Amino acid sequence: MVDLAALLADLAAESEQLEAIVAALPPDEWDRPTPAPGWTVAHQIAHLAWTDHVAQLAATDEAAFYASVTATPDLARLVDDGAESFLAPPAELLARWRHGRATLAAALATAPPGRKLPWYGTRMSPASMATARLMETWAHGEDVAEALGVRRAPTARLRHVAYLGFRTLGHGFAAHGRPVPAVPVRVELVAPDGETWAFGPADAADRVTGPALDFCLLVTQRRHRADLALVATGPIADEWLDVAQVFAGPPGAKRAAAGAAG
Repeated sequence: MVDLAALLADLAAESEQLEAIVAALPPDEWDRPTPAPGWTVAHQIAHLAWTDHVAQLAATDEAAFYASVTATPDLARLVDDGAESFLAPPAELLARWRHGRATLAAALATAPPGRKLPWYGTRMSPASMATARLMETWAHGEDVAEALGVRRAPTARLRHVAYLGFRTLGHGFAAHGRPVPAVPVRVELVAPDGETWAFGPADAADRVTGPALDFCLLVTQRRHRADLALVATGPIADEWLDVAQVFAGPPGAKRAAAGAAG
């Protein structure tokens, strides 16, 4: 059984690590472009604040959550418009994000056992919602760190991202309009401390192996598979590395391989 309190503590730690990177930035650095086209550092933090807000609605007021979706004039711009709507001067934006994530954590901690919260195209448990928020915080934190030239040491919290990446194998295929595989895939990853994180049947013929960090970068579409030390054995595992997508919604734009441009 998932320890929700421990999961929320990891989410808080991931958020605090990212906040420590941006909190002391001078105002002009908040306008620095990130790898996401059209998004600055401020957009990345505003996106996290907005997503925490709608997740809190999902946990406390389903009608308000659905109303926030139906009120969107262009669903294709839902994410971009959400980030834009939460933009503010740095101090105000930080305070908004800090308050929002604390409010969300409290809502998830007190959600009735067994409750499934609405989300975009699915429903999820409070623990799954917390895992998804941690994944987003880490992934958008990668964008911020890359924009600022900051190197972040991987932590044991990546296990949550890796497990979610494994669990969403079928979603990646479906999002790309491909049949969901009926055969299992084994994933064996080298954790930051050198241990092995393993998911899936030990006797599965299709396998993905490599560093946990690389797997997390792949499933969050922060790196192209050609730039990662992941090894796929079997046709399904190999195809998965082309369509892996941990987040909800349609296929992302994906990153080009290093040196592919020009």
